[in-house]
Amino acid sequence: MSELRCQKSETLKGDDEAEKEPENEPEMQAKPVDAEEEEEKVNVSNMEVNQDEEKDAKHKQENPRSSKQSSSAYLVQCLVRVVFGCMAAVACGILYAAYLSAYHDRKFWFSAKQELEREISFQGGSGLYYYYYKHMLSAPSFERGFYELIMDNRTVAGQTINAVERFSLYPELITSFLYRYTNSQDLVEPIYFYIGMVFCLQALHVTALFVCSWVLSGTWVAGMLAVSWYVINRTDTTQVDIAVPLRENWALPCFSLQVVALTGFLSNNIRSTTEMFCYLTMSATTFTLLLIWEHGHYILFVQGLCLFLLDSFDLMPTRKMDDIHKVYLSSLLLAYLFQFENTSLLSSPLLSLQIGSVLARYFQQKMKIGPLVARVMKLFLHFHLVFSTSITYIYLVKKLIPVSGNDFILKFLEVKFGLNSTTDFITNYLLCQKSHQAPSQDLFLRLTQASVLPFYLLVLAICLLSTLETIYRRLSGEPMKTSHSLKDGRIGEQPPVIYHVFHSLFFGSLALLFDGMKYLWTPYVCMFTAFGVCSPDVFMTVFKWLKLKSMHPVVLALILSTAVPTIIGFSLWREYYPRVLADLGDLHEVHDPDTLELMTWIRLHAPAAAVFAGSPQLLGTIKLCSGSAVASLPLYTDFNLLKRTEDTYQVYAMRSAEDVYKLLTAQKTNYVIIEESICTELTRNKGCRVKDLLDIANGHVIFDQEEMYSVSKHGRFCHEIKMNYSPYTNYFTRVFWNHSYHVYKVNSVISFQY
Repeated sequence: MSELRCQKSETLKGDDEAEKEPENEPEMQAKPVDAEEEEEKVNVSNMEVNQDEEKDAKHKQENPRSSKQSSSAYLVQCLVRVVFGCMAAVACGILYAAYLSAYHDRKFWFSAKQELEREISFQGGSGLYYYYYKHMLSAPSFERGFYELIMDNRTVAGQTINAVERFSLYPELITSFLYRYTNSQDLVEPIYFYIGMVFCLQALHVTALFVCSWVLSGTWVAGMLAVSWYVINRTDTTQVDIAVPLRENWALPCFSLQVVALTGFLSNNIRSTTEMFCYLTMSATTFTLLLIWEHGHYILFVQGLCLFLLDSFDLMPTRKMDDIHKVYLSSLLLAYLFQFENTSLLSSPLLSLQIGSVLARYFQQKMKIGPLVARVMKLFLHFHLVFSTSITYIYLVKKLIPVSGNDFILKFLEVKFGLNSTTDFITNYLLCQKSHQAPSQDLFLRLTQASVLPFYLLVLAICLLSTLETIYRRLSGEPMKTSHSLKDGRIGEQPPVIYHVFHSLFFGSLALLFDGMKYLWTPYVCMFTAFGVCSPDVFMTVFKWLKLKSMHPVVLALILSTAVPTIIGFSLWREYYPRVLADLGDLHEVHDPDTLELMTWIRLHAPAAAVFAGSPQLLGTIKLCSGSAVASLPLYTDFNLLKRTEDTYQVYAMRSAEDVYKLLTAQKTNYVIIEESICTELTRNKGCRVKDLLDIANGHVIFDQEEMYSVSKHGRFCHEIKMNYSPYTNYFTRVFWNHSYHVYKVNSVISFQY
């Protein structure tokens, strides 16, 4: 991809022209009178281009030696730029990984803590994934450990599950395999090897953003600026410093690498070898993303919509779109097989979109439409065929292959977009998760203070308007140019830029609805903004609109594309570099003595076969630290686990001791843990607390003058059980407590004491 900006602008011949000539033949037969002026303009511009090409050819014939010298000097200059750019990209990745490692160690005092305290630092229930990594290392062999994971009966009480499929554990399998067979046991501790792999992937993530901005703009200065903005806005670009084992920390670097490969593949002036390299990289990363992240096919569906728009408006070659269809379909097939025939991939919107697009293209080739209405009808029919086929496919799949979980996801989306309302606990519980709520204004304030948001909106507006101009010209019958020069001033005619405009709009819209989507959107805000302020094509597009004549627009565009990023870079260095160093200097010790005391008690006093019930996040930590079986897990895409979570959470509802006892014994629970932070929760908005959601679902709520009140003949279980009186003592016996947790043993024999 380094040659994308090093090749001279040439008119492509051969296969592309052969494909375009038949498309233009119907338009040549009968053209409307209104299009004569536009046709004359196109002819004049083509004549000017031909004249310039004839002059260049004549000059080369007259001065062959000078042309060879200039071309060799140009190649040397390009080679030097590529070498320095690659060195800068690699250096940025390495420095960022070192920065993350130092920051993580100072935040958690990681190197100074014991193994148990290190494991507790994996927050948000993410420690569950690290447990399986530990399990693979403790197994007698890799094959035995893999078998135990696909036949796992030690995690969810009373169930045998395929943990590799259910939790997308291929990252842990690969990491444990590398640790076991690279003889790393004598060099580094298992936990450091694991987090080191994650930090290396974050380095790859930053390097990919660097290269993507470089490819789009033509200068590696844009990559430096993109990485700077990424690090400055670390709070909104990554969660790796909070919960290292999260699936997103493995998947997003892979997705960024896939976007880079797609950007290079969509470019016009690239060699066949470079195009093949981009194609293979895109294929590998697409398959990997589907394999390691359960949400990967949703992300690729959004990407597929962006490419669908490019194809619908004829903004990219048909051949490349066919190749992309092959990538998606082959990756889905392989992921389906490697995920043990995961039926959720068969009903994924990505697969339905690809099937609809392929069938729509087939029917369009069989249809004959008059030249006057050809483009409008083609666009309408393309949209209609794709979406009707996609909907029909999803309907048939749901009828033939019942996929658990799809119904509650659709119900969640209906309530999220205001199309319906519900008292269902699972739906409301998901809506109240921070990642599923709209982002706060603090996100946009932070991006504005870092100067990235204002420049982003400006660059996006310029590229979007230029893209709309290109779409209008395509609908008017003007062919798509395959080679561009700086003086053209048409940034919206470059397929990679058009894709990133749609990419930014789609993911930006999702980020306005879901706070968790900001980790997908914000890194590309940094990348896209850096490309815009460093690209002379963007400035030249504006000068073309303004018809600048006071100064040569090409010279001014080159000056501004160097001066603007330089000024921004110095201002960021002056303001934020001391803050970054201060983050490394401060010791942010995160110490949780109550959780540490609880885990120590479970290890020392709880039977090995005990089953624990509690909040999903706490159960993930218990599974990691003790290996005990649990009643539920922090996985929000599995309806059965969410239903078990609802039953476990009834300890915070207004239910009788007998009702709660029956629910817990149905899950074969031996110990239930009540958390003070949930039972006495006051910080969150009323109506989104766990106890409020339970009261709404159980019908224990009345409304009076827009105020919500909880009413039931039973007291709140988590309060009443602490009173230590009958009938609660008949069913439960307190065995451990501290300021944050109360552990009760579920009596196997009911004792009726009054």
